[in-house]
Amino acid sequence: MRFLRRLPALFVAALMALAGLSVAPAQAGEAGATAAPVFKAPYPCGQRWTYSHHSAEVRRALDFVRSDGGATAGTPVLASAAGTATRYSQPSGAGNYVAIDHGGGWKTYYFHLSAYSVPSGASVAQGQQIGVTGSTGNSSGAHIHYEQLLNGVGQNIVINGAGLSYPGSYNQAYLTSDNGCGGSGLPFNTWGSGVNVRSDARVSAPVVTTLAGPTAVRVVCQKQGDTVNAEGYSNNWWSKLRDQNGFISNIYIDHPDAKLPGVPLC
Repeated sequence: MRFLRRLPALFVAALMALAGLSVAPAQAGEAGATAAPVFKAPYPCGQRWTYSHHSAEVRRALDFVRSDGGATAGTPVLASAAGTATRYSQPSGAGNYVAIDHGGGWKTYYFHLSAYSVPSGASVAQGQQIGVTGSTGNSSGAHIHYEQLLNGVGQNIVINGAGLSYPGSYNQAYLTSDNGCGGSGLPFNTWGSGVNVRSDARVSAPVVTTLAGPTAVRVVCQKQGDTVNAEGYSNNWWSKLRDQNGFISNIYIDHPDAKLPGVPLC
């Protein structure tokens, strides 16, 4: 009797197979479709920002401002994952903003931009500049309002596979970006001996390592920081070194320009 009760089900399965239909559970397909991209911070490589969450937010957003001595306003806003960008404007709320569709139901939002850097419909790569940090719309100061959504529902924000906390004010949690750090960097040589490589572009930042003498290095990006004086010269530009994973003053890069040509900003 047990075998007879199974016949209708087997008959239906056979008909579905002939029609090219799958009898696998729907959940398996859905789980594959919603796998999240590996999101990165929405600002340039090497920059350190602090973030907070306001309880009045309608979705699980985080607001980011710089905490490494650089200016928040005017800093490039980067795509945290590859996708298709769309520009929007909401003067009474989000201001100028960009939404990126990453596929599989995943989107990211970037609010309050002072300017757009890509047209609507553009395909953007992870780490590509999509706008400029500003304070347009309903905003009391320059910051990046950032969201991750799945099928239109705000999600707790995850960067590099790790969930971020949701502090109620700034300067309680920090995040240093590795977005856009991936390239091989441009080759330069250093000069001098005992040159300290630091964790940030500040003379008081912790020493990561020391270059014993002239060294071939790969520079991935550069930014302004503390002014350093040496051999009668002054320079406030610093380079992020790929292999040493830290910063040295550009004064120790063997090049005549204070700001290195062809090297992107951090």
